[in-house]
Amino acid sequence: MRMRKKPNLIPRMEKCAAVQLMEPEEYRGRWKEAFPGFDALHVELGCGKGRFTADTAETNPHVLLVAIEKVPDAMVVAMERVCDRGLTNARFMDRDVVRLPEIFEKGEVDRIYINFCDPWPKSRDAKYRLTAPDFLRKYADVLPVGGQIHFKTDNTPLFTWSVEQFESEGWALSEVTNDLHANGPVGIMTDYEAKFHAEGMPINRLVATRTEHTKDSSAGSAGRLRNAFLSDAKGHQEDQA
Repeated sequence: MRMRKKPNLIPRMEKCAAVQLMEPEEYRGRWKEAFPGFDALHVELGCGKGRFTADTAETNPHVLLVAIEKVPDAMVVAMERVCDRGLTNARFMDRDVVRLPEIFEKGEVDRIYINFCDPWPKSRDAKYRLTAPDFLRKYADVLPVGGQIHFKTDNTPLFTWSVEQFESEGWALSEVTNDLHANGPVGIMTDYEAKFHAEGMPINRLVATRTEHTKDSSAGSAGRLRNAFLSDAKGHQEDQA
């Protein structure tokens, strides 16, 4: 669903300018120097309207949380949430995820969050999934050994496929579940997650930890992904013809 255009978008963005990074590449290799006083650097890929961003930042004041969002009409809501609470440990930027190694030095990021990303169900589009091998290698470029990816999705076929990609790329998996909130709400939710949970839809989650055997970009391109079609969240399978 296309997001409705926000009225007065530019003035609203300008009011939140203090938390938006226009040239994040200039901090590469010196994030903790440029933003002192934080114990860790976490990155959220696709923050949407920022419920998870604001709640996570508020709950973890010792962590600098950098949220990436390419849709300005969503990002402005997220920035307003952070500014309204007076949070000083969250920043936002409009960048493509493929540019992560241009923004963060090797081993500079401690944790990456991937929440409810687009499943791109068609096989020909599998390379765009944020858990595709080439993306996983870019994450490995900026995470140290022991660094983690926290991944959540309502789409079970995407989750199953993603588990296979993580394992084949040398990540150690833990906390793997197909029904995170089976015994009641667990952890901080996104806006989508709260909606899905209220509707009784199970949430998949895992933690992937970078190991000495995890592949990074030095391994080259993962190549073309074949036979990677998915069923969507409603169980409708892609036409394989």
